[in-house]
Amino acid sequence: MTFRSVSLESLIIEDDDAFMTLPVYAALKRALAGSGTSFLIPEAEGEISWDRALFLNLTFWSPDAGVEVLCNDHIPADVVAHAAWHHVVSQQLGPAPAGEGPAAEALFFAEAIASAFDLYLVGRLLREAPGTDFISTQVPIMRDVAADAGLSEDEFASLLEGVCADPAQAFEELRALLFQVTTALWACRGVAEAANVLGQHTQHRFGPLLHHFQLSNWILYARAYAGAAPAQARAVNELDGRLRDGAGGLSWLQQSWLSVEPSAG
Repeated sequence: MTFRSVSLESLIIEDDDAFMTLPVYAALKRALAGSGTSFLIPEAEGEISWDRALFLNLTFWSPDAGVEVLCNDHIPADVVAHAAWHHVVSQQLGPAPAGEGPAAEALFFAEAIASAFDLYLVGRLLREAPGTDFISTQVPIMRDVAADAGLSEDEFASLLEGVCADPAQAFEELRALLFQVTTALWACRGVAEAANVLGQHTQHRFGPLLHHFQLSNWILYARAYAGAAPAQARAVNELDGRLRDGAGGLSWLQQSWLSVEPSAG
């Protein structure tokens, strides 16, 4: 199987019409289109399985390479948003010192934002566009992960009701949780410490969803590629604290990094 590199404009974006009703998605899409990010798709209208594309992306993913492997010439709108957040955060945080890998905190911060945005999308689209492929695929996956964590169907439904009531707040709570957990896991020296970190967050509103986000990949990638970059780490921790202390989370990111006024919800 050989691949060819294409731009975002060459791809068919699934659920794009529904997502474009959200100003923050429209801004993210513009940012990604202007970033020079490329995508790899099979040659000659070929297609690879989702499992293989996922393997290639997870195993050989690099936030600096700007490349995503796709099954064909279609890309889900949530993948567009995810890739765009990585680009935006990378641009705003700036590069690590020459010869150094990015700070682990910078990697975790970007992934926490990109991943928490999925929950924001669920909160907005579950009521506004329940027929999208994004909702029909992601909500059952989240439900299964929550069930494995001990949540009943009614409890999961209640969790989703809370997300829909305030998607932006859900985003910030999950973003902060993902960053806190991954930075704590990064410092762990063994199984007992890591298990304790996970156990400390089981009562968090979104604790049952933690394993949905494949945190092991975050930690392993950081182990392989993160550098010391103490100044970058301090800057990221300060920014995380600012968002936690009332900067508005997603609203701040929209206004400060995307130049978009937050929409209701």
